Amino acid sequence: MKQLHKQSSVNHRRDEEIPSNQTPPYSPKSLKQPRSLPRSINYLFKEQRLLFILVGILIGSTFFILQPTLSRLGPTEVRSSIPRSFSTDTNTTTTTATISHTQDASGSYSADSNKPFHGKVGRVPVGIGRRRMRIVVTGGAGFVGSHLVDKLIGRGDEVIVIDNFFTGRKENVVHLFGNPRFELIRHDVVEPILLEVDQIYHLACPASPVHYKYNPVKTIKTNVMGTLNMLGLAKRVGARFLLTSTSEVYGDPLQHPQKETYWGNVNPIGERSCYDEGKRTAETLTMDYHRGAGVEVRIARIFNTYGPRMCLDDGRVVSNFVAQAIRKQPMTVYGDGKQTRSFQYVSDLVDGLVALMEGEHVGPFNLGNPGEFTMLELAEVVKETIDPSATIEYKPNTADDPHMRKPDISKAKELLNWEPKISLREGLPLMVSDFRNRILNEDEGKGA
Repeated sequence: MKQLHKQSSVNHRRDEEIPSNQTPPYSPKSLKQPRSLPRSINYLFKEQRLLFILVGILIGSTFFILQPTLSRLGPTEVRSSIPRSFSTDTNTTTTTATISHTQDASGSYSADSNKPFHGKVGRVPVGIGRRRMRIVVTGGAGFVGSHLVDKLIGRGDEVIVIDNFFTGRKENVVHLFGNPRFELIRHDVVEPILLEVDQIYHLACPASPVHYKYNPVKTIKTNVMGTLNMLGLAKRVGARFLLTSTSEVYGDPLQHPQKETYWGNVNPIGERSCYDEGKRTAETLTMDYHRGAGVEVRIARIFNTYGPRMCLDDGRVVSNFVAQAIRKQPMTVYGDGKQTRSFQYVSDLVDGLVALMEGEHVGPFNLGNPGEFTMLELAEVVKETIDPSATIEYKPNTADDPHMRKPDISKAKELLNWEPKISLREGLPLMVSDFRNRILNEDEGKGA
């Protein structure tokens, strides 16, 4: 007890020795202020958090107020500020779905749901209320391509034409210059190109014997490398791809008429093989991208087509006969003239291509007119239309010239609801009128 009493006395004296005005030692911890407001309200006022919250509410309200106005804008207006060469599509919704590819009895592939597929959703059928598409047409300055471009522009789409002008002509599309929905790019499809598009019509390739035999290596490069580049573009941007193949894949057919399931009778090393085998390879690549990468594809096998804007001297029989008859030259028939062909007017073909692109079937589809003519019968129709006094000159037949060519279009009728409407006697005068004007201008240019 004595020790405890002494200790308390010592402590009491120490307290008395400390001056009353001496401040306590410094402590890094700040003294807690008494809370006058709840913690949640203090949190809002610190570091201007309330200001940022109000700004965010204002921005959100503005967006929701303006959203109905923005939704009424078409994709062209929204994307007008995006560079045309390459940009990211911020207005097209992409999705990952699954599809499987089944082949029906007619050889057409259709989509199901078992395999990875990357593509655009919400496609609207052609008609009232369809959204404006941005479409690439390779070879769009050529004969068929320029007519296709006219149809696409006419229905309100944006069209980008890619052409190297080997067989295409600026005159075929000059009437579209100045149209804000038309763009022309001079480019060779054997080199890659980056564009933002919804659909790709791949028509680029020399199609007449005169042109594709002139540079066979270039022809097969266009078919292989050009198709690879366009399929790669379709894969990157999720575009639907349409390949324009040819009836030449059937070679010199042993089946008549030719169905899409017929595999052909071909010469892989002949003079025409650069074109025939090139198109067969292009079809293979197209189906490989479809099955392996989920690219939406369509394949058209085009039979003989005629109409305005054909090259005057491209070696194809209709243009040869018409140009020779107008120039008062003998019409050249190769061989005995008993070879048969079917001829469709270009507008019928364009309707078929659009129906195929907008449909839900991969193909391949024969697009041609089943009306069949021998070369001598065709020459007689040309004589009736242009000059009854025109004469015929016979020459030796060319190598690998097919003896018969006639499409079976029953599958296109059934699945695409398409068939040609214009007969040869109806369409030929329209072509003759165009050829007369061009040959007249050509002669005037030469001073004839």
